[in-house]
Amino acid sequence: MIIFPPAKINIGLQVTGKRSDGYHSIESVFYPIPLTDVLELLPNEKSGLAFETFGLTIPADGQENLCQKAYRLLDQRHGLPGMKASLLKNIPTGAGLGGGSSDASAMINLIDAIANLQLNYNQKKEIAAELGSDCPYFIQPQAAFVRGRGEIINAHPLSLNGKYLVLVHPNIHVPTADAYRRIKPKAASFDLQKLEKLDIREWKDVVFNDFEAGIFDLHPVLNEIKESMYQLGATYASMSGSGSSIYGIFDIPPVNLECFNDYFCWSGTLQ
Repeated sequence: MIIFPPAKINIGLQVTGKRSDGYHSIESVFYPIPLTDVLELLPNEKSGLAFETFGLTIPADGQENLCQKAYRLLDQRHGLPGMKASLLKNIPTGAGLGGGSSDASAMINLIDAIANLQLNYNQKKEIAAELGSDCPYFIQPQAAFVRGRGEIINAHPLSLNGKYLVLVHPNIHVPTADAYRRIKPKAASFDLQKLEKLDIREWKDVVFNDFEAGIFDLHPVLNEIKESMYQLGATYASMSGSGSSIYGIFDIPPVNLECFNDYFCWSGTLQ
């Protein structure tokens, strides 16, 4: 079986508090975009999981890939048969796009189908939450208002269908822990549940990513990319997640993207 795990962008990201478990509380609107990895999972005669990756390089940090962790968690609970997974990476890592989390949740969905575990949505979300804060969202990716540490997910009526997205990742890795050290939690400045009631041109004045100030100080080129989005005609531009991807939302495709030739750049129509 083959599945196409999507990236997401954050439209607004407000860090509202520090939790007793060490995590931070956030409020954000997650929106899936048609930049995807490709994950294939097949039965395998050998026990355990055979895992291989292609495409963009996944940094070697001595840790299991989240897909491998997903298999291990489900194997501990259900005694899985042997499987072989092949992952084609198209989504940059460490980019605020949730690519690794999306892959992990896609792995849960594939294992559930192939091994006929018959897990329901909440059971899969619970397993995904053990893998990472963004993982539960990707069990069923859609426009959603996300809060808590990422585990409280409610469908959001926002639609960007037909809008054109330009996404730039300048190969800067921003460790999540470093990003959080640069901000001070505060009450939400705007209710993102009301996002769709605003014209998208109004977002610039009220919809913010709390990580931007600290990360832009550290990497000024990110702010330069954001300003370039507006110069090209974006109706809204922002950093996604804790960085370092910058996206711009356009009514029509911009004419010239040559200013981003030195970076990873993806563009396409939103659904």
